[in-house]
Amino acid sequence: MKNQDVYSIAVRRPDGEIDVHLSTYDSIAGQGKLRKIPIIRGVVNFVDSLVLGMRCLTHSAKFYDDEDMESSRADDLMQKVFKDKAENVVMGITVTFSIVMAVAIFMVLPYFVADYLRVYIVSDTVLAILEGAIRLLLFLLYVVLISQMRDIRRVFQYHGAEHKCINCIENGWELNTKNVRKASKHHKRCGTSFMLVVMVISIIFFIFIRVDSPILRVVLRIALVPVIAGVSYEFIRFAGNTSNPIMSILSRPGMWLQALTTREPDRKMMEVGIAAVEAVFDWRAYQEEQGIYHERSQDDLDAYVDALPETGLAATSLEEAEEGKEQLDISPAPEKDKEENPKSDETLEEELETVQDIEKILEMPETPKASKGQRKPARKKAEEVPEENLDIPVVQEWKTEKARGTEKQSARRQADKKAEETKTPKMAKRKAPSKAKREETEKAQEVPSDILDILEETDKS
Repeated sequence: MKNQDVYSIAVRRPDGEIDVHLSTYDSIAGQGKLRKIPIIRGVVNFVDSLVLGMRCLTHSAKFYDDEDMESSRADDLMQKVFKDKAENVVMGITVTFSIVMAVAIFMVLPYFVADYLRVYIVSDTVLAILEGAIRLLLFLLYVVLISQMRDIRRVFQYHGAEHKCINCIENGWELNTKNVRKASKHHKRCGTSFMLVVMVISIIFFIFIRVDSPILRVVLRIALVPVIAGVSYEFIRFAGNTSNPIMSILSRPGMWLQALTTREPDRKMMEVGIAAVEAVFDWRAYQEEQGIYHERSQDDLDAYVDALPETGLAATSLEEAEEGKEQLDISPAPEKDKEENPKSDETLEEELETVQDIEKILEMPETPKASKGQRKPARKKAEEVPEENLDIPVVQEWKTEKARGTEKQSARRQADKKAEETKTPKMAKRKAPSKAKREETEKAQEVPSDILDILEETDKS
């Protein structure tokens, strides 16, 4: 989390504790006026974000480095040549390489693909739109592919935790895991939206900027990257600080795209996000200064969450959600009688996590046939639930359903057993004298009705 020139990095250590590192970041533009000039400040912030992001990833990786891992020859050479500045040099090379690859893949490659179709398409406007569509398709394909990696999925979960923490504060809620969980994981000022805006604005630029030389077209696409990034930054900055309905509509595609780059975080990830925020930002003072602090009841929060799917992903503030509730006639649930001893937020959070874990256990599929070395998950379910959690409703429901199934199976087995026992005399009764038949009839009257039904079915078969 970054606030002005101060930033914090919160990392969950292997022992479970949260380590918070607080530091300052010196922009590549220093403290000069470049950081305040429109368009130019967007380019500066873009490069700063890349550098700071690499620095944060490098810092967090130190907590999980293998102690027995030997440094490579390249590391030793960089350390020997650049000494204390080795880390900064490596980071600069990495960021430069990343920018070059991004420009080559997402700016230059789409141009050559679209230019290949120039023999079939005469209109430069259509070619520019086609080039932008190819650029967008490449970006979506790239995001989908990296999202299949386990580590990247966790990064996207932390990305969601970041958005949820910020939305929680900007909604005027107290910053805790209960409220963070209910906040939206989409935000107007997200970098994902920035990337989409870059692609759209590049289409507009290249529709109006035309040159005849193919080489000059490539040069322009590279040279105009900072300008396009700067204009995109101004759009995102303005959209994130206004409630204008037109800007909300224009921001909505970027919010939709965030469904790919954000995932729902777990409670531990939310705690890390909260720790990073509180280390660098006095959110209580901010809410009081903006006049957005709300003492919201549980029913109000539930109504807000219920309204979110109907009002669209752009409803990232409480006010927007309330407008949606008025249009849809969604009103908060009536107040319930307060319990004599209400549970604390921490207790409710722990119970929720426990129920979710138990539900995962109880939903494990039963293996119909298992070897001696394997276990049947269904038989182990009750054993995996701690004794102190056996009174949770979801466990009680599962136990009731399991008991009913067991009773049905037991009754079926007993009926089959009795049917087998009465099968031989029933088949032999046809040749017995009438006296024996009467005795058998009297004996049959003592048999329960459910067994008689089974016997009748046996006779029919």
